[in-house]
Parts: sequence; C-alpha cells; structure tokens
Amino acid sequence: MGEGGAHEDVFVRAKVYEGQAAAVGGVGKDLVNEPMIRHWCEAMGDTNPAYEGADATAPPTMLQAWTMGGLSGHAGRSEAYDELLGLLDDAGYTSVVATDCEQEYLRPLRPRDAITFDAVIESVSERKTTKLGTGYFVTTRTDVRVDGRPVGTHRFRILKYVPAVRRRSAPKPEGAAAVSKTAVAAEVSPPRRPRPVVNRDNAGFWEGVSRHRLLIQRCDGCRTLRFPWLPGCNACGCPEWDTVEAGGEGTVYSYVVMHHPPFPAFDPPYAVGLIELTEGVRMISNVVGVPHDRVRIGMPVRLEFQPVDEELELPVFRAVEGSGV
Repeated sequence: MGEGGAHEDVFVRAKVYEGQAAAVGGVGKDLVNEPMIRHWCEAMGDTNPAYEGADATAPPTMLQAWTMGGLSGHAGRSEAYDELLGLLDDAGYTSVVATDCEQEYLRPLRPRDAITFDAVIESVSERKTTKLGTGYFVTTRTDVRVDGRPVGTHRFRILKYVPAVRRRSAPKPEGAAAVSKTAVAAEVSPPRRPRPVVNRDNAGFWEGVSRHRLLIQRCDGCRTLRFPWLPGCNACGCPEWDTVEAGGEGTVYSYVVMHHPPFPAFDPPYAVGLIELTEGVRMISNVVGVPHDRVRIGMPVRLEFQPVDEELELPVFRAVEGSGV
C-alpha cells in the first residue's frame, strides 16, 4: 500500500470510533468544594464575590476541574478511546498536544454538588498538516451532570501527530575541497517553539511584547487591573479599558518543574512559574537564570524579553541576583 493509501486506511479505521464512548459512568473525585474554588480564584486572580460566602457558586470555567482524574486517572475510560489512541500511535502519530476546548454552562455549580459524567468520541478529523507536524484532531465531548441532570458540556480537542522535521541544505563546498552534490548531507534544524495564539482580545498584549513592553489591562469602570487580557472586566463587567505598563518586578507565587512529556523545541526539565507582579496581577512564564531545582516560592524575579528564534521573543522572568539562589 502506498503512503497515501496508508494514510487513508488510518483515517477510515479511526472514523469508526466516532460516536463511541470515551468514558462511561465517570464520578468526580471530589464534591464541588470551597477550597478548590478558593485556590482556583487565587491562581486566576478572580475576585468576583459570587465565588465566596454562604451562597457561593463555582467559576463556570472550572467545569473540567471537577471531572479530572489527576495522576491516577479515572477507571471509567473506555476501551474504545484507548484503542483509538493506540491505532494512531501504531501509525506513527505518537506525539500529542491539547489544542483547544469549548464549554457550555447550563446551571451554576455549588459546593457539595456531586459530579457525574459521560464522554463520547465526537469526531476524528481528516489528516491535517500544522506547524507542529502532521496528524489527526480528536475531539471528545463530556456531558456533566448533578443528580442526573445536565449542568454543562465540555469539548476537548487534541492533536495526535508526527512532529515536523525542517531541513535546510548544507553550504555548498568551494574550490579543490568541493565534493559532489550527493555527498552534501542535509542538516536538520531544531524544531521551532510553538507560536502564541494571537486573537482580537490579546493582540494588544503581543504588540506590546514586540516593543519590549509588558502591558496590563485596566478597567475604565472600576480601575481594576487584570491579566490575562479579557474582552471585559471580571470585577464589574465594564467592556471599556486602557493599559498600564508593568514595571517588570515580581516574585514567584507558585511554580512547576516540567519533566514529561517531551515536546519538540523544549528541553526538560525547566521551571514554569506563576509570577506575581508588583502591580498585583499574576502571569505564567518561564523562570530563567537559575537551575530548575533552585526555584522557590517568593523568589524575586525581573522581567526580560528572550529571543526564541528569528521571529519570536517572549517575556520571561530572571531570578534576581543575591536572592538566595
């Protein structure tokens, strides 16, 4: 079977799994609860009063959190879903990256709600070529319930792919040292860092980064600063805003050290920090200038703009000298 026929065979076999269960009879490992709500709001910098007090509700965007199985996973994942991923693995599409999610909310979740859910393999795309590589998008839909009644839907999409390999020709030899073209080996360039998603809501932020300015939104109504960028204020709902430029000083509020899974253009282990800026907002970025195992909560850091490749610079935070590292 030719290469095109092999790809078509994979697609036909993968499409068989559409509509089959991905998880059956899933049960949330925890009731909806105040500590998880509080931690989520602190991490996101969300001070909406609806999420605290006697009549508190959970932030709607926490919908997936109540269904997650953690490192131990859920026992309810179906054989069909494992078979589909195994089929793609066997065909060489062994890398995976989450690409996006969509959520629908039917009613607020409240502390002590007990979550149940089922999931279905909603779609498998045709073979697609992306900047990361070539593969198939797999979308699952999770229907979330409380007391048997629907409360929301979560669609989660991953790309199972073969990483792209970019090649460039080696320089042509000159003079007496010249060799035949067949002896000139192609050099493999390192994979590029994935590009940030730029949309109409955050384009101003990335335009600021291109000018080495870290811009924070400020609500025109209540003057609350917010980050990441949003189309409206999460404190008062006002859609009007301007920006202030961050001074660049901050501390490590929390962090993780990434070891696995390996991913093209990244060299684990490396530290990813939740940085609290002196302006009071928090943002996620890499912590540099210190070994990953020396990063500490409370460590002072300073903003810098780090070139990633010839097209991209990213804001990162360098540990301040003399901070005990």
